[in-house]
Amino acid sequence: MAKVTKTKAKLMRVEEAFWEQPPGHFQAFSKLLVHPTTAATKYFDFRISSYQPRGYAEVHVHEVAENIYYILQGKGIVELDGVKHLVGPHTVIHIPPGVRHGIFNTGLQDLVFIVVASPPHDMPEVKQTGGREA
Repeated sequence: MAKVTKTKAKLMRVEEAFWEQPPGHFQAFSKLLVHPTTAATKYFDFRISSYQPRGYAEVHVHEVAENIYYILQGKGIVELDGVKHLVGPHTVIHIPPGVRHGIFNTGLQDLVFIVVASPPHDMPEVKQTGGREA
């Protein structure tokens, strides 16, 4: 019988992770909370993102990954296949594979939201700088 390897659970406070700037993001930062580079997972990219006023992620597409955004604070616009939608606190956005999407902070305060993506290998690689400029 094959031996089952138990993976290690993770518990952390959000302040333990550094803000990083993913490629194609401008005045927009994320903390990779549960990700293959930070935890024993193959299936999830779970992060918190904060976009300063005027911050945005360029319109792009994932061929395989699904994304879910949950807006915690701030207001902005999410573009889904060319259609713009106003978003704010408690808005949930599900983005299936193949949907061109971008998110823009058009509000007066930081736009803060949770991102869940699966599988993580289809997400842009984030160069982890430990909070320092790249």
